[in-house]
Amino acid sequence: MSHPNAFLAPLGRLELAKCIVDDGWPLRRAAERFQVSVPTAARWAKRYLELGPQARELGAKGMQDRSSRPASSPQRTPRRVERRIIALRVNRRWGPARIAYLLGMHPSTVHKVLSRYHLARLSWLDRATGRVIRRYEHTSPGDLVHVDVKKLGRIPDGGGHRAVGRAKGWSNRGHRKDRPKPGYAYIHTAIDDYSRLAYSEILIDERQETAARFWQRASAYFQGCGVSIRRVLTDNGSCYRSRVFNEALGPGIKHKYTRPYRPQTNGKVERFNRTMTEEWAYARPYKSETERAQAFLAWLHHYNHHRGHTALRGQAPASRVTNLRG
Repeated sequence: MSHPNAFLAPLGRLELAKCIVDDGWPLRRAAERFQVSVPTAARWAKRYLELGPQARELGAKGMQDRSSRPASSPQRTPRRVERRIIALRVNRRWGPARIAYLLGMHPSTVHKVLSRYHLARLSWLDRATGRVIRRYEHTSPGDLVHVDVKKLGRIPDGGGHRAVGRAKGWSNRGHRKDRPKPGYAYIHTAIDDYSRLAYSEILIDERQETAARFWQRASAYFQGCGVSIRRVLTDNGSCYRSRVFNEALGPGIKHKYTRPYRPQTNGKVERFNRTMTEEWAYARPYKSETERAQAFLAWLHHYNHHRGHTALRGQAPASRVTNLRG
């Protein structure tokens, strides 16, 4: 903040304007005296003349900086679109790039709207980890396929606590004698590192035989899409270290493991699991596990064919697989 008696402070602007208007100083002489440019001296003299009789009453207040905001902005984003941007940010916690892909806008425009309404950055919310993010991506489909299992609690008939509240809801941690525990659902997923094309199934367990049969179906799916798999990356779970699963991979596929307690290495499928829980599993209250399972295939199709991916410049995973439809 400048000194109140500085040359370009409101008081100094007032003295400059008085010298020009009241005392009749030439613009160049006044500009040299107050150490400003000639256009600057002319601007404050014009302001003093615009104030007219109010100049003496307002004094230095009349020389305050005015807002540069225009009186009207015909090209401003409509309020209806702004409300959609805010709703997507608050409800789904999407970034500017993904919101822009959905609404057909430029990411910088979405960022300006979010800044205008003082919405917090995603990095200030639950996504802040404090770690340096290292990203990698293979050069062609099939170079590496990430495989993992996501464990989700089943929804009892009538709905869980998200639908009926915690007092009446049912969870695996509670104890009710009138009905058994809902148990868990195991979502097995295989996702291509390059295209993010995913194949996923809801199965009853994560045993080695189940994982092996899942891989056989996933491999057939990728082959039908024209993807030749060369490497598979899994964690160190017992089902993936078993002989049954490695025999199901076949001789031409190299099996790689992540480092213990390092899920970042298998980040593509971990990010898929997070997206799946946010946009399908917990996107809305379900009345039963059957209702949620029936919505899974439609969501998976949307993920592969229609959902814009930030890492793919707003394109869907299907855009990177040339023979997806056979």
